[in-house]
Amino acid sequence: MAILRTESLTKTYGSPDKPIYAVNELNLSVDEGEFVAIMGPSGSGKSTVLYLIGGLERPTSGKVWLRDSDISTLNDDALSRLRRESLGFVFQFFNLIPVLSAAENVAMPLILDGVPRPEALKLANEALTRVGLADRSSHRPAELSGGQQQRAALARALVAKPALILADEPTGNLDSRSSDEVVQMLRQTADDLHQTIILVTHDPRVAAYADRIVFLKDGKIVDDNRLKGQGNADQIREQLTKVAFS
Repeated sequence: MAILRTESLTKTYGSPDKPIYAVNELNLSVDEGEFVAIMGPSGSGKSTVLYLIGGLERPTSGKVWLRDSDISTLNDDALSRLRRESLGFVFQFFNLIPVLSAAENVAMPLILDGVPRPEALKLANEALTRVGLADRSSHRPAELSGGQQQRAALARALVAKPALILADEPTGNLDSRSSDEVVQMLRQTADDLHQTIILVTHDPRVAAYADRIVFLKDGKIVDDNRLKGQGNADQIREQLTKVAFS
């Protein structure tokens, strides 16, 4: 069953008479519990698609359906509420608050949504335990490695049990070992919690963990491969090269 659908999703920049298409009439459907990687050459619209799905940008035209809600029609207040309650975000640069501990960072979305602080911190510590950071809950971001900071960011995305996790190049600022740890946790999250994940990446090794890879070029889907656990980084790299130069 589809948890997310886009219908003719379009985002343009520039003047109306000379539009620049970042996303062009894109139709995408993602099933509940599916782990989807989005790949494509630089400027293909990968991150823009993610931001449109997450309500961080407004489409020029088209629709984004999260279950039965067309989020493209929501006002700012309703959209903010939907992001807090139904979406979890993981970004390349972690976006942790430097003066807060890991537990306080993870608890912040719950506190902003009205959950009492003691309960929010309890749930935050459970989420940190899930990503292997139980012994780092009192540490501030500067006291954590890059991989640990990204795991804390993943815990923050998971803590409210969102319908959908959106990850934008979550391993792009990490070394290969930390990158593997983070993407393995995303894979485990999809498997154990039946969590729906859409991940943007340029790294074939990361994309190989997904159930499916959607390739973009010029804001359009040009290929859609279902891996079914059989991802191979070399084959993905070859396909990405074909897409880039076709």
